[in-house]
Amino acid sequence: MLYFLSLFAGAIISLAVAFNGGLSQHYGLYLATVIIHLAGLIFITILVLIKKDKIRHKIQPWYFYIGGFLGVIIVLFTNVAFSRISVSAILALGLLGQCIGGIIFDQYGLLGMSKTPFTNRKWLGITLIIMGIALMINSFEIIAVLLAFGTGLLVLVARTLNANLSEVTSVQTSTFYNYVIGLIGAVVALLLLGRGEIYSFSFDLFTSANHWYLYLGGILGVGFISIVIFLVKKMSAFYLTLLLFIGQIFTGIIVDVILTGELAVRNLIGGTLVALGLCVDLVLDNKKLRSTDK
Repeated sequence: MLYFLSLFAGAIISLAVAFNGGLSQHYGLYLATVIIHLAGLIFITILVLIKKDKIRHKIQPWYFYIGGFLGVIIVLFTNVAFSRISVSAILALGLLGQCIGGIIFDQYGLLGMSKTPFTNRKWLGITLIIMGIALMINSFEIIAVLLAFGTGLLVLVARTLNANLSEVTSVQTSTFYNYVIGLIGAVVALLLLGRGEIYSFSFDLFTSANHWYLYLGGILGVGFISIVIFLVKKMSAFYLTLLLFIGQIFTGIIVDVILTGELAVRNLIGGTLVALGLCVDLVLDNKKLRSTDK
């Protein structure tokens, strides 16, 4: 069940990226980021009101609340990298950052994660995973590579902090604060870096019934964040990262085929190798558990 939810969350975020990309093409990156966070905040607020879930106000350590702010930084890093390397390279390098970070988080139990020590039996699966990642990297520029790799680490930190907040509040409360802080960060980024987008703003997309689906990205983001917050403390950071990626990459391939009619063969093979590497590690882990039980 947990594995299925992870794959489903990956599929959700892939669709959200597609919708958000369309919104960014019309409004610009910074203004679209504000709109996405605003849509998400409205949606999670409605859910909280319907469920009559109280947003708890007991103050927690300040860093518990910065998951949404890190999300805005991730968008900015990705935007800079996008102008220098391919999307598949950004995706692969982000996965590499999350995998390495996940192994470290599991090894030492960082930010409250459960300790899952690294063992030599994982090397076979990791080799396949690295081969898949390498296959998807078809361009290289040091600054863009570092930024894309950094986004993976930030994603890992953000989702763990959101999960820590949910443990002392609730999943809904953590998601709510994620969007509140994220919206504040997005507005600051817009005012500092995207004022030209404000001046060129028009209401035509708001009034167009044909493009209503582009606003679903923020709503899908609420579902994704809520599921991931629920899963973080129940799974290895390494395995959660890989399952999210597999759901994302294969959904992304399907979306690309629908939108462009083209099949991203490198991504398909790379994603298959990553999935195979994950399966190898899971099988070996399950064998060890069964032998331990005996």
